[in-house]
Amino acid sequence: MADAIVTTADGFLGGQLRLRQPKSGHRAGHDAILLAAATSAQAGHKVVDFGSGVGTAGLALAKRVPGLSLTLVEIDPQLAELARENAAANGVATAVVTLDIAASADVFAAAGLPQDSADVVLMNPPFNDPARHRASPNKSREIAHVATEDTLQTWIHAARRVLKSGGVLTLIWRADGLADVLAALDRGFGSVAIMPVHGDTTAPAIRVLVRAVKGGRAPAAIEPGISLRDENGAPDLHIQQVLAGQAVLPWSSLPTSP
Repeated sequence: MADAIVTTADGFLGGQLRLRQPKSGHRAGHDAILLAAATSAQAGHKVVDFGSGVGTAGLALAKRVPGLSLTLVEIDPQLAELARENAAANGVATAVVTLDIAASADVFAAAGLPQDSADVVLMNPPFNDPARHRASPNKSREIAHVATEDTLQTWIHAARRVLKSGGVLTLIWRADGLADVLAALDRGFGSVAIMPVHGDTTAPAIRVLVRAVKGGRAPAAIEPGISLRDENGAPDLHIQQVLAGQAVLPWSSLPTSP
């Protein structure tokens, strides 16, 4: 039997979302909330959160958009159980599936995720470069943080398979890996939009939020970037509102829903 996880109870979205998560290892932060704020959906949509961890991004989206049909997909059984408990504690009806994103289409279908079934997929894949990232003795932390050579291709292929035609994928990745994201999206996705995320207004982007449409044909677009801190080095007011669940990240070049 796996050792019990020591957890903390933490508030997100200005306290609207309370989550139990491991005290050590991979912990939810700004990336998951920005991902949720960049994801468009509406009541009745089937939404799938790949690599959900304890459920942060998917549950944050569900708090903003009631009435979703939400499925959280997580490979770690202990994190999946925490996600299940967090969904119940926050009053969000959610299916939680313990599943490897690299699993076959038949395994996905058996878990309730058949091909061409989802309106929206959001994901925060492990994205640290293994050549630059010191290996962690905590295996679950390593799996959650470090990308392999085929991580993006595998995750985006799985998203393409489960999305309906016209369905929208939203993901967050490190900014210096944007070329890899675009290469992985080249097969089956179009209408790509990129939103750079800067630590401050004078520094290069540290993350990119990317949206793409399955079968989309619109030209690629680079959206206005966002910055976590303003020109004075203080927390950016709009981003603070986003993190508090009071605002979303606007996209000008993609439809608001699939």
